[in-house]
Amino acid sequence: MYFLWLSENEMTVALHSTIQNEIKAEKADKPRSSKRHLIFFVALLALVGCAVVRSGIATRLDSFTIDEAYHIGAGAAYVQTGDYRLNPEHPPLVKLWTGAFVSSLGYQLSPYRALQDKGDERKFVEEDVYLNNDPDVIQSRSRVAMFALNGWLLFLFAVAARRVFGDVIALAATAYLVIDPTVAAHLPLVMTDLPVALLSTTAVLFAVAAFRSWRTVDLIYAALTLGLALSAKHSAVITMAAVAMIGIVMGSFWTKDAKVVVHLRRVGLVATVLIGAMIVLWSFYLFRFSESPATSEEQFNRSLAEKISDVNSPRYRAGLNIMARGHLFPRAYIWGMADTIRAGAEGRARSVFAFGRAYKKEPFYIFPGMIAVKLPLGLLLLTAIGAGVLIVRKIPREFFAPLCGVIGLAILFLIVLTTGSSYGGIRHALPVVPPLALLASLAIYKAVESKSYLLRGAVACALIAALASAVPVLRPWEYYNETVGGPANAYLYFGDEGIDVELRVRELVKYYNENLKPAGEIPFLLYPVHQAEKKRRELDWVGKNLERDGERMKSETVSGTIILGGRRLRGRPAFRDATPIARFGNLFIFRGTFKFPEARMTSLTVRAMNKIYTAEPDIEGAIKLLTEAVAINPKQFSNAVELGNQYLKIGKREEALRAYRIAKENAPSTDKISELLTRQIERVATEPLERISTLRNPKIE
Repeated sequence: MYFLWLSENEMTVALHSTIQNEIKAEKADKPRSSKRHLIFFVALLALVGCAVVRSGIATRLDSFTIDEAYHIGAGAAYVQTGDYRLNPEHPPLVKLWTGAFVSSLGYQLSPYRALQDKGDERKFVEEDVYLNNDPDVIQSRSRVAMFALNGWLLFLFAVAARRVFGDVIALAATAYLVIDPTVAAHLPLVMTDLPVALLSTTAVLFAVAAFRSWRTVDLIYAALTLGLALSAKHSAVITMAAVAMIGIVMGSFWTKDAKVVVHLRRVGLVATVLIGAMIVLWSFYLFRFSESPATSEEQFNRSLAEKISDVNSPRYRAGLNIMARGHLFPRAYIWGMADTIRAGAEGRARSVFAFGRAYKKEPFYIFPGMIAVKLPLGLLLLTAIGAGVLIVRKIPREFFAPLCGVIGLAILFLIVLTTGSSYGGIRHALPVVPPLALLASLAIYKAVESKSYLLRGAVACALIAALASAVPVLRPWEYYNETVGGPANAYLYFGDEGIDVELRVRELVKYYNENLKPAGEIPFLLYPVHQAEKKRRELDWVGKNLERDGERMKSETVSGTIILGGRRLRGRPAFRDATPIARFGNLFIFRGTFKFPEARMTSLTVRAMNKIYTAEPDIEGAIKLLTEAVAINPKQFSNAVELGNQYLKIGKREEALRAYRIAKENAPSTDKISELLTRQIERVATEPLERISTLRNPKIE
């Protein structure tokens, strides 16, 4: 009404003045906005740089983990030949990245040969890394490549968090991950666990942003990051399901627009994101269904049909067959998914040692428990404070949807993990850690804006405690918090890969060369070292020369030097009260006389598998070795399964039945293998042997 009393000239002057004020305010905001952007990205780059420097120092003495040489060699083959037959159990993102880098600097690749199952394939690839190339040079180059990749993914995670939550939470969550020793341990590793963890949360954050704005650019970011996650590890299928559910909820229910056509359009855009992610995945396989560019015939170490038949669940088998027949994924990706389901989702038939006791079947709380002992106590306190802030809803309203998304992602992963196998430990639960970092960052966000000295003090104490506990730790893979006695005593409570994955081989070799080799002493080597690396490092051990070591290997008592890893040490009565003469983290060296029949059984098993899974199998030789191994310890039922399989191959019914029955007597009744053995025994007893397939050994996966 005021403007009705103004003259036309006065109105013009007032309008002009208003516009000029708005222009001035906008110009004043631009420098502040640019300065804020600059501060954020400088702080973020500093955090990522600190992460790389800290990890580089803390992990500089680490050897290759159990899978790295396999991934590097396979990736180099992908780059140099365009053939994806090797190591299809993992998608190609990490392998292509490192394979391209090491190939550009001169990686020597051997010509392909026929491969007999995973063991033979791994041996073929690892011989290339350790014997045809310099493994130390390859490792240093691969570490550079992975620092670059994981550093970039950490940066991308922070950008996605800033897009949804703003500067403070993005930097706080990134700092949480930088402090965490498990993240530091994984930064230089050619493994898929950290990339899928970072990409999964990043994809969910970009998806939430996209399903709020429905802008094309946001939808593209969501599709790209989800596609990268799928290309990193098969477990990202869980992330894909999370993104789909978030999209449906936000597009159909989390909106005030009641028009059906709007809901349908948004559901269509969600589908577009999923299709875009699939296109990204296919691009890593060069948009080719076949793993080989030369032929459409299968080139895997074991056919896809056999691989799918190994899966116990009819539902999973049906889904995999639909994928294969419909060419929904590249064939190598489907092969890897079948392997992941069999070895991971369905689990491996083995007991679990956790929280200081053995379990025949993993308890539902095993992965939350592993996270609780692997994270520094200060970070756990921050997470608890952040959870409290969320529960009482002391956060901006716009934070609620993305927090629900990332927490839902973490819950989905935990649900799947509780139904699978825990042998990998914390690395399989890494996708839960970035959501926890975002939850913990709420505590820092609230402390920044709050005037409560109590909250600020608690957050400051938690950060200081986390830094003091985590940052000084060298060899962060072995880090456990104080609840289980720290890195020094954690092996007494856990037996998963969080304890060790062959990271102490350099210390082993150094000790051997300085203390054993000069004296001509040959140790019992029970620390896992690949055959090709033993040859490269010129190690000698009891069992290498059967003619020389036959008598020492026949006895249930071992005398001399015994080299053991922490995962094998627990539960061994002979070593329970013994004091090692040397210890390097979770690598133990004992000297003396010990009753230890497992040493012989392990040697027999390894030699038998080498005779079976090779280009020219020696069935009779394997039977002889397995028969002795089963006699030493029938509770190791997988040897009896393999023995039954070998007798079945040569048509000896009664011998096969006897072996399968021993396996049935000692297999865990709660595992699917028990049911499979019952069915196999019935078939071998009544059907023509040529119609019966061998039973998949659960220890092969």
